[in-house]
Amino acid sequence: MSAATTIHKATFGAGCFWGVEATFRAIPGVVDALVGYAGGRTANPTYEQICTDTTGHAEVVEVAFDPALVSYAELLGVFWASHDPTTRDRQGPDVGSQYRSAVFFHSPAQQAEATAVKARLEAEKRFRRPIVTEISPAQTFWKAEEYHQRYLERRGLGNCHL
Repeated sequence: MSAATTIHKATFGAGCFWGVEATFRAIPGVVDALVGYAGGRTANPTYEQICTDTTGHAEVVEVAFDPALVSYAELLGVFWASHDPTTRDRQGPDVGSQYRSAVFFHSPAQQAEATAVKARLEAEKRFRRPIVTEISPAQTFWKAEEYHQRYLERRGLGNCHL
């Protein structure tokens, strides 16, 4: 990566953040992925607080990427393909608003692209049910506790729901 490279951020909520993090880390052009919390009303939330489903936060992955190597559109493609965007406040066995499907955009261009892709997927009837994915401005990203970072990688696991 050259000194002139500009790293962009993308933030996605797609259920359990362990598997989402591992999925994005595997993409060439992703320079980092951190698990954390976004979209809530409690400052510096803990995992225990998030699990009460009262803080308003979603479990998210903040992806740092080199747009010369991977586009935001490609990241959106991975996001839409890696979870069920039609289930409100749920992914697999995980239930609660912290597991909601969400795109937290960092720029007007990201907002436009996420909104356009969502509309296209709905028009194509890609899913049997309506897409309920939230598309909201990125606000404060609260990094999750260190034991959550690279959780699956450190355990040699490849699936969040074992």
